[in-house]
Amino acid sequence: MTTGLPPIYTRQDADAAGLTRAELRDDGVRVSRGAYVSRSLPLTVHARCRSLVAVLPAGAAFSHATAAGLLGAPVRDARPIHVVVAPGSPRPRRRGLQVHVRDLTAADRVAHRGLPLTSGAQSWLDLAADTAPDELVAIGDALCRAGHLSTARLAERLAQAGRTRGVVRARHCAPLLTPLAASRPESLIRYWLLDSDLPAPEVQVPVFDHRGVAVVHGDLGYSRWKIAIEYEGRQHAEWRQFGRDVDRYSFMASRGWLVLRFGAVHLDRRATVLDRVGAALLSRGALPGRA
Repeated sequence: MTTGLPPIYTRQDADAAGLTRAELRDDGVRVSRGAYVSRSLPLTVHARCRSLVAVLPAGAAFSHATAAGLLGAPVRDARPIHVVVAPGSPRPRRRGLQVHVRDLTAADRVAHRGLPLTSGAQSWLDLAADTAPDELVAIGDALCRAGHLSTARLAERLAQAGRTRGVVRARHCAPLLTPLAASRPESLIRYWLLDSDLPAPEVQVPVFDHRGVAVVHGDLGYSRWKIAIEYEGRQHAEWRQFGRDVDRYSFMASRGWLVLRFGAVHLDRRATVLDRVGAALLSRGALPGRA
């Protein structure tokens, strides 16, 4: 920009800087009434939220999927932007903004990358009402992995939740969360297994060499029966990673491990995943009653 304006500004800032209407149209992307992001800046969710801070009521915080996404969780849709305001505060009516009214304690709020957000525990509880359990576990795992959700804080928040909408699902899923799950797909598959009649899988299963040193770790699996469950995302197609995978899987096979590999095509095929894991367990004698 040549006006000296920062890349995120309000209409009042633009007027004070002497920006003409044509210059404003050419430079700024209007996020909401009076809130702009310069075209020189990528229009990320973070940038959109930064532009809204100046036009929201004092004490407002971004919440629900917006907060969870900004904290690093794999939320599926960035729109609308969710914000919570205190009772009695002005309730902004803006396109692309979904406003919730609630009292937040100090523990329910955090500052993250310059933005006021609901905490990891509060954001996760907010999402519980309208999020499928497997996706809720994936979001919770990601928040745990990023350090924004702890067992103690979540237990404290759920103990105070009363009859909050979604609290029953949240209490069911809370004991299943782990910071060890490395991705959304791993979390989904783990939840499917936990929700089935198959044995509960381990996370980050160690595979040892002849000296007893853990050389690699399977995403999920069963040490007792030497079954590993791996999810392969798009990055596994890169040739260096492919080479590492070949070496990894050949080592696991040499140690007697059966490796089940799943990909994006399986994320809407829950029954297939469970059938194949079940068959692998049966082949290793883990399910004698099903022979």
